[in-house]
Amino acid sequence: MRLFWAIPFLILLSGCAGRAPELTPLVQPTDQAATCDQIMAEIKANNQRMTDLANEEGWKVGQNVAAGVVGLVIWPVWFGMDFQDAAGKEGKSLSQRNEYLGTLAQQRCNRPVAQADQRCLRRPSAAERSRLRPAAKFKSASGTQTG
Repeated sequence: MRLFWAIPFLILLSGCAGRAPELTPLVQPTDQAATCDQIMAEIKANNQRMTDLANEEGWKVGQNVAAGVVGLVIWPVWFGMDFQDAAGKEGKSLSQRNEYLGTLAQQRCNRPVAQADQRCLRRPSAAERSRLRPAAKFKSASGTQTG
């Protein structure tokens, strides 16, 4: 009879494993007044935080694998596995925030675009495309070579 009550208790307890994700809002109230330097500093800080979250996510995967293996012998250990993926969800929200900050930086930072970047932004002309693409040589159905 005790086992009957222990199983639901352990299932409820398993919801406590791991931590809840702290998602970063895409748009924040301070964005309207942020300068270019502030935007770039936040992007840099977000990149560092994403690196830390990637390390945490790798650690959690290893911890879950170990708990899964130990759980084959001691089954209650399975209730300690972390299925919330807090680090992954936080990393995704930071990545989306950085994309938004990147568009703000393009609008607010009046830095000239490098010459190589300008070439990448426009579509090449027909003459440029023909120079970039080698002429294909193949035999037609009549046996004559074209190209």
